[in-house]
Amino acid sequence: MSTETASSSGSGSATSSINLESVRAVAKKDFQDAVRSWVFWGLSFLFFLLLVGITGGIAYFSTGSGSTQELTTGGLISIVRDVTRVIIPLIALILGWKSIAGERESGTIKVLLSLPHSRKDVVLGKLIGRSAVLSLSMIIGFGLAAIVVAGLLGSFDIAQYVGLLGMSILYGIAYTGIAVSLSSLTKSTTLAGGAVFGVFLLFYGAWYLIRIGFSMLVQRDIISGVTYTRTTELSDGTTREMTGERVPDFVLFLDSLDPGTAFNNALSIVSPAIDGVRYPDYIFPNGMPFYLEDWVSFIILLCWIVIPTAIALWRFDRVDL
Repeated sequence: MSTETASSSGSGSATSSINLESVRAVAKKDFQDAVRSWVFWGLSFLFFLLLVGITGGIAYFSTGSGSTQELTTGGLISIVRDVTRVIIPLIALILGWKSIAGERESGTIKVLLSLPHSRKDVVLGKLIGRSAVLSLSMIIGFGLAAIVVAGLLGSFDIAQYVGLLGMSILYGIAYTGIAVSLSSLTKSTTLAGGAVFGVFLLFYGAWYLIRIGFSMLVQRDIISGVTYTRTTELSDGTTREMTGERVPDFVLFLDSLDPGTAFNNALSIVSPAIDGVRYPDYIFPNGMPFYLEDWVSFIILLCWIVIPTAIALWRFDRVDL
């Protein structure tokens, strides 16, 4: 049985153990509540409509133009990627923002903690429960849509389709972990809502400006970039060397940490239709850093699950309720 060395409403350095059976009980209740409120089935239907609608649109316009080039699984993934890159974070953040903050605001968190659940059990249980709602709804939606998609596409690659599903689930869990973690760190749903909205703006606005801002600093010689030499062949058969300057490696690293960028690059592993990290060799005089490889994007998505959750487990154990 899990224990706490301080009361759930105290302000001391409360510590708690993790009881897997207790975590399962919290997650199960969270999932069942979603099923009873039709959130689960609504999301399943949404993902079904998304896949069928995009595939139907591709099939209709491709047939009308007399081209069948896009009627492949790769063509579908390249379009679904752009849509899910925005929709999945929105769904995940909405699913998670009230998970703990809502119970703290209403006071039901004290009732929950009066049962044999530690604070860590609650955080992990909420994360698993919300992640299960999102993941299983994707599996059902994508699974049912596969029947229609296979009939509409000229070429259906089940391995690429399952890869899209798997990476989408991982991407969704990453944002669910961020949302649940932020929810555990705030006392009200208003603060939690503001926090998750700020996260969305960060990754779909401010993060994009990081690279642009550093590029401008390099152009104005405010900071030093990396100088490279490019050899081009002229029309008369002679060659010419051109020198350029790019942003430092750490800027490229920061850019790769964006979950959306990591999702895109990770998809390139499962589908050749997706262009992941594509930098010309000549801009890396000393070779491209390993952290810019596509496979690292998979690790980055895992880190967006583990690190926010670890912070939440540590912090929620010590806050006043």
